[in-house]
Parts: sequence; structure tokens; C-alpha cells
Amino acid sequence: MPYVAVSAISHPGLLRERNEDSLVVGPWTLCGTVTENPQTLIFPLGTPLVVAVADGLGGHPGGDVASALVVRRIASLGPALSSEVAVRDALNVCNRAVYQAAGGDEGGELSAMGTTIAGVVVQPDSVTTFNVGDSRVLAASGDGLRQLSVDDSPPHPAGHTTSLVTQCLGGSPTYRAVHPHVTAGPLTPGERYLVCSDGLTDPLPEDVLDEILREHDDGRAAFELWKAAIEAGGPDNITVAVVRVAQE
Repeated sequence: MPYVAVSAISHPGLLRERNEDSLVVGPWTLCGTVTENPQTLIFPLGTPLVVAVADGLGGHPGGDVASALVVRRIASLGPALSSEVAVRDALNVCNRAVYQAAGGDEGGELSAMGTTIAGVVVQPDSVTTFNVGDSRVLAASGDGLRQLSVDDSPPHPAGHTTSLVTQCLGGSPTYRAVHPHVTAGPLTPGERYLVCSDGLTDPLPEDVLDEILREHDDGRAAFELWKAAIEAGGPDNITVAVVRVAQE
């Protein structure tokens, strides 16, 4: 029977005091948690399955609150995310929810909290990629890696790895609309998907990610990606999900 295997790991990294990343895999969420061993979940290929990483904004209050709110909302909406329009609407709902949870126009201690998000919705014949911010989705195949998400950030200046996010969910004292990147494409046999926060992609070049994914599958791939980011200094929270679709 066709199935989807998702292997994930989340860790604060070496320099952050806490983990502000959150993860959703179908109905399952992992919020602000520290793991050093990947968790692998198996789902039948059928009902829309959402896998996404939300990275709470550093330097703002409540990044962990914002990312957890968003993945829990996406988890509840997941089975209904059967079209690009549904995904786009869900992300707009999340944006409004973060703003309201931060106090709305009245503000408060959580004013301007925000989060990025990036993920995929897997269905029997299609994969819908979505993101707001600079968390990423990459497709891994025999031809190498290709980025499916669109970074909402300018290129890094030489010698710097800190991202300046130009769009996120929440992140402003006043409500701002977002323009999510949402693209549906065919489900390609043998292709895998890497969903991750920038704690993985900032310290590691794409060729390193590609090499690890070529050598390892599932939980081992997730572990080796996390390990490589730690060995590269682990400057930020690291959350990784490796998604594999098996047609038999």
C-alpha cells in the first residue's frame, strides 16, 4: 500500500537558550522541544498530509508561542488542505491568528511576535509546496537538490548568516497581510522532500545537504543533517523533516 514516511528532529542548536521552532506532521505537533533522535511516522497515502516547520522570529517576544500556535492551527486544518486556494487561505488565517494572539491593536507583552513557515501537502497525485519567510522546502532526486520554496529574505552579505526576513506570519505591531508562496506540482516517484528551518540551511551549503541525502534515508538522513549543522557551529534552532513517498 502506498505510504508517506516522515522522519523529523528538532533541537535548539548550540547558541540559543531555547528552541522556538515547531513542527507539524499530519495531526502530530512538536513545539519548542529538544530531540537528539529522529522520530519517524508512517501515514497511508490518501487524505492530504501536511508536513511543515515554523521558526519563531528571534529578537521578538513569543517566537515559540507564535510557531506553536501556527503548527497547531495547520494540524487542525490539514485534512482540508486539498488545493492551493485552501493552503493560501489557511496561511492567511494563521497570520490573523498570530496577530490576534499578540494582542491585536491593543498590543501587549507579545506584540509583534511572529514566525516563518514552510512545508508540503502530500496527496496521491500531487505535492503542494508553501512558505512564508525563509524556512525552506527542497526536493531531493537523482539529479540533486532543487529549492521549491521562495525565500522571503535578501541574499546574505559576505561573512554573515543572519537572515533579514521580509515577510512572516505576524511579526508586526499592526496587522499586515501576507502573500504566501504556494505551488502545486505532480508527485514524482522516488523524489524526497526536505522541510527545514534556516538553522540547517544557513550553516550548511546545498552540496553538503545533497551529499547527506544521497547517502542516507529517513531517520538516518534527518540525524546526519542535524549532526552536520551542529558540527558547523549550530548557530540557530535546527528543525528537519525528511519526507519520503513510497508507491508500493
